[in-house]
Amino acid sequence: MRPRPPRLLAVLRRLPTPPRRPGLPRPLRGFVPRSVRARATAAAGTVLAAALALAGAGLLTALHADLVASAASATRQQAESVAQLAVQGRLTPVLHAGHGTDFLQAVDAHGTVLAASPNLAGRTALTAAHRTGSRTTDDVDPLYDHHRQRLTAVTADTPGGPVTVYAGASLRAADEALDTTQAALAVACPLLLLIGVVVTWRVTGHALRPVEAIRAEVDAITGRDLHRRVPEPGTADEIARLAATMNAMLDRLEASGRRQRQFIADASHELRSPLAVLRTQLEVAHTHPDPAVRAELVHGALQDTDRLQSLATDLLLLARLDAGGGAEDRPRQRIDLTALVAATVLGRPAGPHRRTTDLAPLVAVEGIPLWLGRLLTNLLDNADRHAAGAVHVRLAADRARGLAVLDIEDDGPGIPPADRERVFERFTRLDDARSRDEGGSGLGLPIARDIARHHGGTLAVTPTPSGARLTATLPLAAAPPAPDPLAPAPGPAVAPASASRTPFDGHPLTEA
Repeated sequence: MRPRPPRLLAVLRRLPTPPRRPGLPRPLRGFVPRSVRARATAAAGTVLAAALALAGAGLLTALHADLVASAASATRQQAESVAQLAVQGRLTPVLHAGHGTDFLQAVDAHGTVLAASPNLAGRTALTAAHRTGSRTTDDVDPLYDHHRQRLTAVTADTPGGPVTVYAGASLRAADEALDTTQAALAVACPLLLLIGVVVTWRVTGHALRPVEAIRAEVDAITGRDLHRRVPEPGTADEIARLAATMNAMLDRLEASGRRQRQFIADASHELRSPLAVLRTQLEVAHTHPDPAVRAELVHGALQDTDRLQSLATDLLLLARLDAGGGAEDRPRQRIDLTALVAATVLGRPAGPHRRTTDLAPLVAVEGIPLWLGRLLTNLLDNADRHAAGAVHVRLAADRARGLAVLDIEDDGPGIPPADRERVFERFTRLDDARSRDEGGSGLGLPIARDIARHHGGTLAVTPTPSGARLTATLPLAAAPPAPDPLAPAPGPAVAPASASRTPFDGHPLTEA
């Protein structure tokens, strides 16, 4: 392989490197699911697992707190009842534990057991330094059941001195309930997670099945079968709207391809006939002995060459308009449409028709002067071609709609209502204009409409009692900024050369 030139290498080094997209580190990218279905299922499974874990932890915490609080309430009530008996001097050596309490013991300030429940008979004091209150402890196991105990201590002042009453309850039932709940959650949570993942996988697959059908159909569509369409699901969701949008795009592509093929066929037909005639004329002129006949044939060949050149120019302009190109590299500017129309009308060669104008003053639009001049020229060519004796040009400003309205009328045979849209189709000639010498190439009005649309306007045939009227609308230009009163006064204005042929003074302009 040949080495790259140093200059090329220097250029390549100066090229900006594309920004790296943020994402996972490279070692972790292999663990990320690639399909949308797998990613959605993984995300749903992760969220569901986190929710089940939080719900299980919350359930266990709430259950434990409720059971412990219930045991604490029962032991406190029992301890306060025994303390009240001690205050009243009615404390008996044997204490009977009530509901929710497993054992009782009353101890004086010296640690001597004054009274106790039967299951603590003969036992030493539970603790001599226990503070008043309730707590859960593992240090005290008077029942030898190897479970936590909820112990509550209440101190009362009696005639014989302070007495501390201990009431306790085993948390065996609470621990068993917590163990049972944990076991149930250990079985139920994975089962619920599995069910959620399976359901998400199936639902996501069912939802994405139309997307796969759309992808497969689009992948199978080629430039030769643009008539095919993607299936549209019956649901009114985003996928259905995507399929409808895709089919609308395919409709536009099919229509564009059909127009392109028709355009190529029509252009080939339009070019083939003049080329055949031109070739015939040149061949006859090459072999004919009479100089006068040769001169006449060469003159006809030159006319056909001009016609071919004009047709090629129109085809090139149409191609640029279809591609949307040409307008970007031509900056738009404020145009005095009144002066442009007047100059275009006066600049045309004298003909057999009488031309009159009725132009509103100071009608300004924004656009490309060359293209707007081409629009006016095409409309006037069409009017001159079909007029019987007069052509009238009217320009008005519709301030309410923000439009400049240009009407060009002729007193010719008119355009039938059925053909008022067909005249804007390319290479269309009506029955009275089939001849290429009289009817033109059939591209003037299509080019004029495309230019109007590129400027944000319209071009249409409007009804008229007689003759034909073509109406073009263009957006009015914004009002120019007010002059700065502190700015120096401008010098005398010099009219451009083209304005010398625009004697518009607010009155109708007439050209014979």
